[in-house]
Amino acid sequence: MKQRVLTPEEKLQDLGFSFSPIRPAVGNYVSHVKVGNLIFTAGQGVDQYHGKLGRDLTVDEGYQAARQSMLNLLNVLKYELGELSKVKRVVKLLGMVNCTDDFIEQPKVIDGASDLLNQVFGERGKHARSAVGMTQLPGGTAIEIEMVVEVEE
Repeated sequence: MKQRVLTPEEKLQDLGFSFSPIRPAVGNYVSHVKVGNLIFTAGQGVDQYHGKLGRDLTVDEGYQAARQSMLNLLNVLKYELGELSKVKRVVKLLGMVNCTDDFIEQPKVIDGASDLLNQVFGERGKHARSAVGMTQLPGGTAIEIEMVVEVEE
């Protein structure tokens, strides 16, 4: 008997996540732009985690913040596509970490987003990535992530 494959939405639900409305822009921009079969998202921060990694937040808290940021990005994709199964491939992430000058664990923090993508999309979720430290992020958010995805036309 063939086992039914779970949709990305079902996988997220099994992980304890649910979808919510996309967060409003905090400036003069849109949440995403679709060009051909690519979607470029605006950066998504988080509402729950504020402050600097290396001073106010632990690496584990940063990891959780990155997961929440990725969930915010998946909300944007769900809004655009209707269903996440239309994601053909996650191409690239840029993960920005609000951190102290001596903090060097940015990759471990952004793994929160990358791990979630791999759990939800499997091989299609494997991506190129940059994880960088920032002096400050808008509103004092701990994390901001943007992504590029290839979608089915």
